[in-house]
Amino acid sequence: MTTAYDSAPGYGSPVVLDRREGPYGEVVLRRHGELLQIIANGCFLMDTSDGRSERLLIDAARDALDSRPAPHVLIGGLGVGFSLAHAAADPRWGRITVVEREPAIVEWHRSGPLSALSASALADPRAAIVETDLVAFVNETCATFDALCLDIDNGPDWTVTEGNDSLYSPAGLASCARVLRPGGVLAVWSAQPSPEFERTLWNAGFQQVRTEEIPVARGVPDVVHLAVRPG
Repeated sequence: MTTAYDSAPGYGSPVVLDRREGPYGEVVLRRHGELLQIIANGCFLMDTSDGRSERLLIDAARDALDSRPAPHVLIGGLGVGFSLAHAAADPRWGRITVVEREPAIVEWHRSGPLSALSASALADPRAAIVETDLVAFVNETCATFDALCLDIDNGPDWTVTEGNDSLYSPAGLASCARVLRPGGVLAVWSAQPSPEFERTLWNAGFQQVRTEEIPVARGVPDVVHLAVRPG
C-alpha cells in the first residue's frame, strides 16, 4: 500500500470510476489526476503514484531466499497490481499466486481501468489469482510457498478490517509459518515500523527478523518486515 493526498496540487477533485458493495463492505475505484486510487469503506488503501515499496516487498523476499530453483511466491493483496507486475517481470519466480478477497478489484484488473498495469502479468502462465480472504487462506490451504509477501493492510498496527488483526498475532504467524517451506521468507509491508511486530515474529519462532525502510517524501518511512522460517 502507499500513501496519497487528496489535495495534491493541480489534481482537482477525485472522480469516482466505479463503486461496489462487496463481501467486506464498499470498495471504490477513483481517478485523481493521473492517479488511480482504491478506497475501502472510506479508508484509502493505495494508488498508482509510485510502487517503490510494493517492488521492494517482492525483491526483499527474493533476496532473502536461498538459491533454491523456481521459488513459489504468494502475494497477499492484488491492489493496483504493482507487486504482481514486478514479480512477473522477474524470471526467477517459478510460480506467482495472488490472493485477493475483493471481486471488484480482480474485475478492475481483468477488464477495467487497472488492466493497463497488470494485463501482461495476468497473461503470464506462472501467475494465478485466488479470490478469497487471505487470513482464511493461510489458515486452511494445503499449499506451501517459498515466500509470502503480504500487503493487505497499512501495517500490523493499522489494519483495514478488524478481522485482519489475527494475521499478525502469534496464531496467525503460526499459520504463515505452516504454509512456508523450510527456509521460506515472510515479508510484510507496513506504513510505519513496528518494533512490537518484530518481537512477535521472534517469539513465533522466525529467524533473521529485520526491517527494511523505503524513503518517502514526508513523514515516517514505509517499511517491509522480513523474517525467515527455520529449516
